[in-house]
Amino acid sequence: MCGRFTNSASQDELIRDFIADGGSYDDWEAQYSIAPTEVVPIVRERHSRESGELNRSVDAAVWDFHPAFLRESKRPQFNARIETVTTSGLWKGAFASSRCLVPMDGYFEWTGEAGHKDAHYLHGQSGLLAAAGIYTARKLEDGEWQVSTAIITRPARDASGEVHDRMPVFLERATWDEYLSPEKLDDAGKDAMIDVLTTESERVASTITTYQVDRRVNNSRGIDPHDPTLIDPLD
Repeated sequence: MCGRFTNSASQDELIRDFIADGGSYDDWEAQYSIAPTEVVPIVRERHSRESGELNRSVDAAVWDFHPAFLRESKRPQFNARIETVTTSGLWKGAFASSRCLVPMDGYFEWTGEAGHKDAHYLHGQSGLLAAAGIYTARKLEDGEWQVSTAIITRPARDASGEVHDRMPVFLERATWDEYLSPEKLDDAGKDAMIDVLTTESERVASTITTYQVDRRVNNSRGIDPHDPTLIDPLD
């Protein structure tokens, strides 16, 4: 799974790295401990209502997938398994036409017994990673629209598999255009997209490395999420 991740990029860096036309998340600041239900930057593509042109943007989304038809949620829905993302009623509509990328430097996983867990930081070789995600939007009681997102996960491989049995589905740049396209996928298209995700994420998985970090990161409420020393290697 992916229950906490980091993103140290500024909005301008996100726009540049993901070749986006712009963004609406002006308040974004680098964070080194992002937990479910927090607001995160996502990259998505939509057709402009005015011109019909396809625009790629960096936008804010709550990391807790909440479609309009879901009245109540007893727990945050922040990870969608690749095995069920095309069949589960919660995920399949968004996977068909509302796919996004969730930028991150890396993510945390834990090993050991409860109360004595060791924290590990998993990251790529250089630059931001692009996790495959889905998003949805619903209208709140105050009339505002809220976008929310979930990260797609898969069985872990290589170094990631030594720490946990699940990991995010990471995509290489060559697949971004295809994945972000807002054109609705039919059943055959969804199956083909899953094949792309599986193959491409295998390649990225082989580049992920890990090291242990201080246990203070275990308590997401007791740390400063803007503290870059949270991802310093443990001596």
